[in-house]
Amino acid sequence: MAIFTRELRASYAFVERNFNLTRRYWGWEVAFLVYAVAGALSITLIGKEQGDARLILSLMIGAIFWNYLSVVFSFIAETIAWERWEGTLEYTMMAPVRRFAQLLGSTLYAILYGLIHTGVVLVALTLFFGLDLSRADFATAGVFMLVGSVSFVGIGMMAAVLPLLYVERGAQMTFVLQSLLLLVSGVYYSIEILPDWMQVLARFSPATYILDGVRRGLIDGTPVTALWGDVWPLVVMGVALVPLGTWAFGRAERYAKRTGKLKRVG
Repeated sequence: MAIFTRELRASYAFVERNFNLTRRYWGWEVAFLVYAVAGALSITLIGKEQGDARLILSLMIGAIFWNYLSVVFSFIAETIAWERWEGTLEYTMMAPVRRFAQLLGSTLYAILYGLIHTGVVLVALTLFFGLDLSRADFATAGVFMLVGSVSFVGIGMMAAVLPLLYVERGAQMTFVLQSLLLLVSGVYYSIEILPDWMQVLARFSPATYILDGVRRGLIDGTPVTALWGDVWPLVVMGVALVPLGTWAFGRAERYAKRTGKLKRVG
C-alpha cells in the first residue's frame, strides 16, 4: 500500500509539473487554442456552405473530437521533447521514479488538458452554429471516447520514444505520425473515398473507430450495443498498445542511457 501511495504521489508530481509548464507558456497555449477554434470553424463552414445539416454535424464532430485526440497524442508524444527543451531530461530519467509513474502522470494531465481544450472548442462551435442533438446518444459517445483514449495513449507512448532515440528529428517524426493519422482516420470524410491501400491503413487507426462510433451515436442516436464492430477493435488496440508502448519506452530509455543520448540537446 505504501508503494502504491508513493507511486501515485509521483504521478501527481508530473501532473503538477506539466500544469506549471502550461502556465509558464500560457501565451502559446492561448495561441494554439485560438488556432484550434479557427480551424474547427473553417472546416465546419464547408458544411454550412453546402447547406447540408448532416454534413455540418459530421464535420463539427470530426473537428471537435479530433482536437481532443490530437491534444492527448501530442502531450504524451512530446513528453521527452518537453524534458529536453527544459533541460531536465537527464535529471528526470535518472530520478528514483518508476517510469510507469511518469507516463501515468503525463497521461492523466494530457486527458484533463484535452477535455478542457476541447470543451472550449465545443462551446465556440455551439455558439456559432448551434447543435441539434435531440436524437443523440451521449452514452455511446462517452464509451467511445473512454475506450478510444486508452488506445491513443498507447500510440502516444510509442511516439514518445522517437525524440528519445532521434535527438535531432524525433519531434518532427511524431508530428508526421500525427499527420498520417489525421489523413487515414476519416476525420472530415468517410474512409470509403480513400484508395484501397489507405483504407487498409485506416483499419489500424483507433481514431477511425472512435470517430465513426461518436458520429453514429450523436447524429443517429445509435446505442453502443449496436456498434460492437467499432468497439472490439478499440478494446483490442487498448489492451495491446498500452503495454507495448510502456515496453518500447523502457527499451528506448535503456538504449538512450547506454549511448549517452539523454545528455544531448540537439
